[in-house]
Amino acid sequence: MSKSTLRKRLSLVVISALTAGTLSVASAPVASAHGAVDATNIVATQGTVNGSLFVATKLTTTTTTVAAGSAVALAADTIGVGATSRGLLAKDTSSGTAQTATVLAGSVLSLYAFVNTATAFTVTGGTLSSVFGGLVGQTSVYANNLQSAMTNLAPVTATGTAAQWTLPTTPGTYTVNLLTGWILVGSTPTQPSYSVGLPQTLAGAIAVTVVAASAGGTYNAANSACNTAAGTTAFSSGVYPTGIDSTATKSNGDVWSIDYSLRDAYNVALSAGALTATATNGAFINFGTSGTTPTAGTTSTIVSTSMGSTTVRVDQPTAGAPLTTTVTISFNGAVICTKTVTIRGTVDKLTVANVGTQDLSGSAGSEQWMYQEIGLWSAGLFTVLATDSAGNIVATPTSLGALSMDSATTTPTIQGLTFPRPSSSNSSTSTSRFTLGSFTCGAIAGSGSPVVVFTASATGKITKSAPFTARCADDASTYTASFDKATYNNGDIATLTVQFLDSKGNKAQNATAYGASSITVPMMTAVSSASATSVTKADGTLALTYTVGLAAAAATAGTYAGVVTFTTPALGTTQALKYSIVDQAGTVSNADVLKSIVALIASINKQIQALQKLILQRK
Repeated sequence: MSKSTLRKRLSLVVISALTAGTLSVASAPVASAHGAVDATNIVATQGTVNGSLFVATKLTTTTTTVAAGSAVALAADTIGVGATSRGLLAKDTSSGTAQTATVLAGSVLSLYAFVNTATAFTVTGGTLSSVFGGLVGQTSVYANNLQSAMTNLAPVTATGTAAQWTLPTTPGTYTVNLLTGWILVGSTPTQPSYSVGLPQTLAGAIAVTVVAASAGGTYNAANSACNTAAGTTAFSSGVYPTGIDSTATKSNGDVWSIDYSLRDAYNVALSAGALTATATNGAFINFGTSGTTPTAGTTSTIVSTSMGSTTVRVDQPTAGAPLTTTVTISFNGAVICTKTVTIRGTVDKLTVANVGTQDLSGSAGSEQWMYQEIGLWSAGLFTVLATDSAGNIVATPTSLGALSMDSATTTPTIQGLTFPRPSSSNSSTSTSRFTLGSFTCGAIAGSGSPVVVFTASATGKITKSAPFTARCADDASTYTASFDKATYNNGDIATLTVQFLDSKGNKAQNATAYGASSITVPMMTAVSSASATSVTKADGTLALTYTVGLAAAAATAGTYAGVVTFTTPALGTTQALKYSIVDQAGTVSNADVLKSIVALIASINKQIQALQKLILQRK
């Protein structure tokens, strides 16, 4: 039988076995990842026995390759250590049955594995040579499509098996399979052969793409990545950027990192080229390498030819000054990454807002007030927002400085400020961006204009807020209630305002809840309602909203009386509300009807007079 005929018939055997589903796949987990191109070869013993197939990733610089299967290497169980391949451009990191690789036309790959059964290599193109099995010096008895190697005749000690595969010169995709298992003739384990068949277990497989020319060594955006990261330590060796930017915010004195991975079309790290990085607004930048902490830079433009660089560190050029900078990273003159980052400066401005009204002789804040104002359930009667000179929000934890009251603004009415909850976030969406404050009132109602002071711990820098109005009043004693209009149409929005006053007629404090209530307004549907645990606005008012009409029907036109009752004010009495509802077209009074009749008569009289004049003229 000719080699050509043998090749074709054996290919059919393998294909038929795969199609019929008689070929099993090794189920053992792969114990080792595959090595990178031109890196040190993975030793076969690091793989899974009967479950890993390796390619010598170390490349030769000559036309001669070194086979993995030497007698000495097999005997020492160090197969693959000195093997080399030629023309390998890319290799994925797996070592099981779904591997991929890319090679130049006519390349030679050194294959090897760790097994403890009979084995066979099959290829769909090209030729196999230098096949070795576990018996020292044992070589293949078949050529080309099937190369088998005798290993141990009993599954005791694992050893190496190897072959060299010369790829075709025609571009395309070709496959090499490593088959393991026993071919039983009766009950006797027998070496695989054309007459007895192939092992039944697929232990490893590599789909190899043959290309006419290499696309490696040049930057490929699809396989590369670049992203901002919080901190100065470059990402760990072998772990590449995700391409997803960090959402962190950086405070004064912190630094940013811009991590990048430059890879070619075969997902291989670039080994040569010119790296340049520039930063706007005078930011200091510096390159860093994988697994190390870069030192701070001293310039806004840096250049490197080291492809070991994997990150750019970004620092403020002036301590305490806010920085927003755009960093551009280029490779061989082409821009591959542009990132904008911000580092906040020191506190430069304090803005006080959400100010409530304190109870007489009170000092505590109101959780309900803060919840209604900013959505945070924490005691306070006002908020302080710190920003730097660029308007960026700056957190003011106690470790960075202290908040206090300007002593020159203390009065008998406003006797002091307290800050029960310092801010802890730089985020514009976090409620923790606010410092919560409260103030202490004297025994007499009134107001003052206190000033908040922030003193930086590191520098002693003092920042003051503008004076804000802080008001003191007693508990609600009386109240009034009124609608915003006397007459409504169906579908109108009606606003009911309740004003609470203390016993001296001052607008009441809102540090405590206004208490239980009962409100009846016929022909209206509540949009918002009074809650016994809620507090009023700072001016002692409560605004409730209604739609005019019922949930399932329009309101009936007419005049109605509402009743409002709050039980907490000691001197409060039930408030009566009067309002009218007209139909959608509007009602017409008798006066309107009479007015229309008079207008109609006047119009008719004018027309008669005009007609009379016309008749007289014709005579």
